Amino acid sequence: MQATDASGASRKTVLSVRGVNVSFGSNTVLKDLDLDVYRGEILGFIGPSGTGKSVLMRTVLKLLPRQSGKVWILGHDYENVSDAERMALDMRLGVLFQQGALFSSLTVRENIQVPMREYLDLPQSLMDELTMLKIEMVGLAPQAADRYPSELSGGMIKRAALARALALDPDLVFLDEPTSGLDPIGAAEFDELIARLRDTLGLTVYMVTHDLDSLFSVCDRIAVLGDKKVKAQGTIEEMLAFDDEWIQSYFHGKRARSIVRKDGQPNRAGADAGTMNG
Repeated sequence: MQATDASGASRKTVLSVRGVNVSFGSNTVLKDLDLDVYRGEILGFIGPSGTGKSVLMRTVLKLLPRQSGKVWILGHDYENVSDAERMALDMRLGVLFQQGALFSSLTVRENIQVPMREYLDLPQSLMDELTMLKIEMVGLAPQAADRYPSELSGGMIKRAALARALALDPDLVFLDEPTSGLDPIGAAEFDELIARLRDTLGLTVYMVTHDLDSLFSVCDRIAVLGDKKVKAQGTIEEMLAFDDEWIQSYFHGKRARSIVRKDGQPNRAGADAGTMNG
């Protein structure tokens, strides 16, 4: 699928959501929601707590049901593909859940190999070799491979979970609050890792986040969830100028003081320094 941005340039859409409705009983969480994610970008998805940011991600991945609407992933109608086509699509997706969601009874090596065992038929020696490559890729020490999640710090858990998300060399990676629970330095380092992996591997990244630094330092575009749909989307500069009370409070409030200049433009240096972890 192709889309055209404001400058008229053509961009390939790797995730397209149209008219999605999600309800739990009488509670409507998402209503007639539309969203596009373009190849090679890091999209930051934000909104007030409890409005359905993670619900949308889980709905896209078919972990939660939707009442209506369409989801296209990598050009395919995700609802109407054969089992073989869905398996092929799933292999091109990577997911990092908010708390890492590592299996506590498995070592880091075994956790990373879970997708390999599910989707591929590889000899153990090759899986071990690929696992060590992923561990190195996310900046973990080799000895982390044989540790259990209980033996890891919060930052190490995030990196191990990211290594598992990258196990099958996906095209599109979903990150749910990847920097939550990390100190400002650890969060900044994780942002840098995501940006570097996007550039070196050609990833597209869909990132649910509350972290202002992440939005300023690594996100190419931002989409804002409000009133049960995407109420605004664009670059950080466009978000800073968007006429909406919540968006203005979010980007210009007290916690944003170190990464928004007095003229209302992003202070890239302040964001890159990891001065705030919203």
